Amino acid sequence: MKVEVEEHGVTVPRDMLDDAEEVEIREENGRIVLELISQAGDQGKDPALALGRDPVSCGAPDASENHDRYLSGE
Repeated sequence: MKVEVEEHGVTVPRDMLDDAEEVEIREENGRIVLELISQAGDQGKDPALALGRDPVSCGAPDASENHDRYLSGE
């Protein structure tokens, strides 16, 4: 999709944002990135409420229970 850059920037169509309530906009390597921050039905905007949802993704099956052991190298 191409859109014209106007005086205040561009408008992103709502249907491209799913049910997002908030987005983060940043520039990375010459690209503009929109990241969905919260969606309708999320547990509020407090990131602490999302802790434990996906605690570890390193391939170790017991990493969430034994993270101290992995961090200390024992």
